[in-house]
Amino acid sequence: MTTPVSYQRHDDIGVITIDNPPVNALGQAVRQGLMEAVARGNEDSEARVLVLLARGRTFIAGADIREFGKPPQAPILPEVIATLEAGDKPIIAVLHGTALGGGLEVALGCQLRVALPGTKLGLPEVKLGLLPGAGGTQRLPRLSGIEAALDLITSGRFADADEALALGIVDAVADAGDPLEVGLAAARDVLAGKRTPRVTGELPPPAADPAAIERYRAQLESEVPELFSPFRCVEAIAFSSEGSLADGLRRERELFFACMDSPQRAGLIHAFFAARAPHRVPDAGEPPTLEHLALLGEHPLFERLRGKAERAGIVLADRPAEATQACLIAGSDTTCPSHCLSIVVLSPGAAEDLTAVDADLALVVAAGMTELVALRADAERQQAAANALKALRLPVTVSRQGSLLATLAKAARDDDANARAAMEAASLMLAERGWAYRESDIDLLAIEALGYPRHLGGPHRQASQAVGAERAS
Repeated sequence: MTTPVSYQRHDDIGVITIDNPPVNALGQAVRQGLMEAVARGNEDSEARVLVLLARGRTFIAGADIREFGKPPQAPILPEVIATLEAGDKPIIAVLHGTALGGGLEVALGCQLRVALPGTKLGLPEVKLGLLPGAGGTQRLPRLSGIEAALDLITSGRFADADEALALGIVDAVADAGDPLEVGLAAARDVLAGKRTPRVTGELPPPAADPAAIERYRAQLESEVPELFSPFRCVEAIAFSSEGSLADGLRRERELFFACMDSPQRAGLIHAFFAARAPHRVPDAGEPPTLEHLALLGEHPLFERLRGKAERAGIVLADRPAEATQACLIAGSDTTCPSHCLSIVVLSPGAAEDLTAVDADLALVVAAGMTELVALRADAERQQAAANALKALRLPVTVSRQGSLLATLAKAARDDDANARAAMEAASLMLAERGWAYRESDIDLLAIEALGYPRHLGGPHRQASQAVGAERAS
């Protein structure tokens, strides 16, 4: 049986390599492999220092989403990080691509961190209704201080390598090179006394900063008073200055489980999964690739698409030609040749009734999201158009027959005083009509385009739960 984590020695340097495509997520096999590889490195009498790195385009990008909602499997991540931190030999983490969530927490458990240029680091758990539960709220402040930890953890934003260096989160940013080359060079510097490893958990607690704590708490009260996890993040970070690492980790874990039990966490996880592949058309087979598109008429969207065309490898023309495969049509005074896929661009208001629209597809455009509605097009051609729009960096959800977005927007507009309830009622009607390929697409459109509260998971989720509760009673 192959393992996603391997150990090899390069002279007197032990190298632990994670290889778990596509993003080296921290699934159970990776966690177990890290425990075993660290044990091998510590037992290897010829290895004097260890290097931890990852293959592929990124370091550890976070947890394995396939484990979301399932009982935890041993070893859990806090145990893995405790093993990294307590090892007999210093471990140098080499970061590239992204080091996010549990990935950054793993790096914080190592004794030295070197980042390649372009690396992004962050603890974005708050966006899923959680807080970093494997030491992030306790180890990060010991390196960066209270205020920087509050900024990064309560926002979930990413820091680039240079900012991470300035904050003390990483010890160095490499000039260039691949992770193995950089890791071996850093290890030689450690052996030569040019770099000094340090155990993050043994650093003094950060200086208390009650002013920053109060400022961030007040900011959250002003901006997101309805949310649960950001306030628990503040509480955990504040505790990092009050005692030992062990006490802090216990308190962090208590707050982590409080977030896990919060209904908001379930809603945010639902929204997360809803956004994973909303452009996918079920049973689309192998759609053709659209590489030549014509933009007919005038629309603000067109300028945005032109800015992304070269990188996407798509030719955008102002008029159709023999090579044109699809036309995006804004306005009524333009004609798309019969050999092209016709896509009419509409606002939500203009898309409330699509029965008279003479096109293969309708692209309904709103702030933050677009919806590609199949009118005459089959699944393959709709998927081909959705793939092209996604390549042009357009967030797109697919549907059929009628517009989910237009219906939700009309419901909210018609009952402005109770817009949320109106969208919830409309969502049940849309699910019955079968316009959505996935009911979660209704939720995604409402959240991204119409401002429905993300932490509730979307109108269809809320309405379905209410119906279920009524039936149960």
